[in-house]
Amino acid sequence: MTQAVERAFREEWGRAVAALTHALRDLDLAEDAVQEAFAVALERWPRDGVPAHPRAWIVATARNKAIDRLRRERVLAGKREALARLASLPAGEHEEEDVSSIPDERLALIFTCCHPALGSRRRSRSR
Repeated sequence: MTQAVERAFREEWGRAVAALTHALRDLDLAEDAVQEAFAVALERWPRDGVPAHPRAWIVATARNKAIDRLRRERVLAGKREALARLASLPAGEHEEEDVSSIPDERLALIFTCCHPALGSRRRSRSR
């Protein structure tokens, strides 16, 4: 089966990279995604068999790998922004928070979740 992957690599690498580069407008991302797709092929094809259309399989797998990478990068960027916002918050005079005091927002949330207007089933779900 590794021979099938090697043959597909020789015959389809350029086409797969070109197709993904056209769609993504990013050569580096396309090359990385196609490389990952061939790594997956080395793992799956011996177990599952060579697909009927290897090029389509490689391009679809590479596209999915690229989408996953773009999503991870977007999530990471959001987390970095949140960390930057947290880092920019002014530090209080006392770094240690008094455990016995509950900030107003949390207290309001607790009262909202426990409000008798909510049915008992709803109150138990919000815990």
